[in-house]
Amino acid sequence: MQPKTKTAFKRIGRMLLWGTVLAGFSVLLVAAVNDRESTKCQGIKVTLKGDDRNAFIDKKDIKALINSDGKNNPVGKMISEVNIANLEKTVERDPWVRSAELYFDNQQMLNVVVEQRDPLARVFTFSGNSFYLDGDGERIPVSDRFSARVPVFTGFPTDAVRLKKEDSLLYSQMRDLARFVAADTFWNAQVEQIMITGDRKFEITPKFGNHVIVVGEGTDIGNKFAKLLIFYRQGLNKAGWNTYSRINIAYQDEVIGTRRDGKSAPPPPMYKDSTVADVTVDDDDSRAAAPAPAPAAKPKAKENKPAAARKPEARKPAKAQAEKPKAVYKPNRNNRNRN
Repeated sequence: MQPKTKTAFKRIGRMLLWGTVLAGFSVLLVAAVNDRESTKCQGIKVTLKGDDRNAFIDKKDIKALINSDGKNNPVGKMISEVNIANLEKTVERDPWVRSAELYFDNQQMLNVVVEQRDPLARVFTFSGNSFYLDGDGERIPVSDRFSARVPVFTGFPTDAVRLKKEDSLLYSQMRDLARFVAADTFWNAQVEQIMITGDRKFEITPKFGNHVIVVGEGTDIGNKFAKLLIFYRQGLNKAGWNTYSRINIAYQDEVIGTRRDGKSAPPPPMYKDSTVADVTVDDDDSRAAAPAPAPAAKPKAKENKPAAARKPEARKPAKAQAEKPKAVYKPNRNNRNRN
């Protein structure tokens, strides 16, 4: 037999061998699938993903959703008769479920993997209704069984689901502010309540420190809180956490603090190097709050008059006495602490 003929027969033999192997594997695979489809569902295994600290749904709730209709209960049914797609839709209809994935494992157990919605804040409207807000901006209804420990927004102007343009803008700013606070460990622990003012701006009541933080519009959040953190570290740690009644971070490149005690003296400098940052006091407020006393003069003998004949000393205007000085912190653009 010629060498070429031997080579051709070897190739044909190899092809036949591989064809036989593939055919056998296909037969075994089909048999395994048919055998699995003919077996019954042995039970339900639920896996929850998300923040366990603010979990508003548990494994029993998921099983109850699947078994809510006796016809859809998969346990004891043939696997081929279980409509997994419909069961996924049933689970995902729950407002606390973000997504659901169902599949059968080798032990004929129906695995239900559920990703929960994580609330970032609780929102109260003018009418007194409330809902939770998650990272996607979705509204989550409150629960009668659980309460999430999250910052609270108050004063949202409407209960409507379809928002007007101005309400939609405010809603997105509220969502961004809630995201920022939730993502930062310090601010998540410090921020307790965020009030929405009548002009659609934000003011924060912190957990530590007897002051109000004026945020202004919900834009440029990262830079505003970076300035506030510098003010906390370099200002309040020296001047005292109760020195200011209001801390305004709404303006660019500055933090304005309104003193509580009415004194005109500026707060201690935030930096040892005065070239890094400047701390100034509003001149008008400082003059109104504490005018410089006039130097005392010795009275002359001829000016000694009876007490009744003396003119009463002019009193300061009440408005001027009530005004409090404002310490203005203006970071230098070369500030090494700025992000």
